[in-house]
Amino acid sequence: MKTFRFVYLKNQKEYIMKKLLAIALVFAAITVKGQETKEEPKEGWKKSGIVTFLFNQSAFNNWLAGGTNNISGTLGVNYDFNYAKGDWTWDNKIIASYGLTKLKSEQAQKTDDRLEFNSIAGKKASKNWYYSAFFNFKTQMSSTDVNGVQTSHFFSPAYFQFGPGMMWKKSDNLKVNIAPATSKLVVLSPDLAPAFGVDLGESTRYELGAAVNAYYKFNLMENVSVENILNLYSNYLEEAKNVDIDYTVNVVMKINKFLSANLALQAIYDDNAFEGFQTREVFGLGVNYNF
Repeated sequence: MKTFRFVYLKNQKEYIMKKLLAIALVFAAITVKGQETKEEPKEGWKKSGIVTFLFNQSAFNNWLAGGTNNISGTLGVNYDFNYAKGDWTWDNKIIASYGLTKLKSEQAQKTDDRLEFNSIAGKKASKNWYYSAFFNFKTQMSSTDVNGVQTSHFFSPAYFQFGPGMMWKKSDNLKVNIAPATSKLVVLSPDLAPAFGVDLGESTRYELGAAVNAYYKFNLMENVSVENILNLYSNYLEEAKNVDIDYTVNVVMKINKFLSANLALQAIYDDNAFEGFQTREVFGLGVNYNF
């Protein structure tokens, strides 16, 4: 029985790895067409970031068609700090966003809450390929209540992913990392009801699987940039065929140095948290500060 289980698990791993590798290569093949000129990395630190405040507001007065006065705002930070020297590269990204909406005569409600840190180090193997090691951390900044019951709060849940792999990197704006031995740890506070795959009486859940992380940013046209972030993960230890998906696209339509129209779309599939797709869409006029 142990031999059969080992062979089955091995076949499952090979099947999932081939599937994830195919997705990664297709992603790279499609996006590489938009990057005809190779971007040569400069040694030392390269830092860039943007703080954006998105604002939406609606007001009605004697409006026969109906409507409810409302106001909403989202504050976001997207910061990159990358380092390169010789055959070594180290890329880091911080993404944070928090949003609230207020309807007339109702309490303010949270519309966005995200805190994420990505880090990947690589040593050149050949051409655009690097031996790599990556780390990813995700959580939220404030508590969430559903019908008066607290379902989550800061660092609960918290997701950690880390592991060795191979990275294909053409530039800071186009890269794919493949990690066939990725550890994933989910942390949940004991004061919350079991969720996110964490069992009753436990505060953590450990997984071992394969991860594919892809990043592609390009200019669709003058003053319009599109940023794509794709994360795939398959747990070898349980339901390996169920691949977790986290895909985000950020579109920035620049008006001038300080103003832009911003669109953010995110789709998540994680059957440990919810059996179906979770989707998020935020659109509004943005006030930007670059640093």
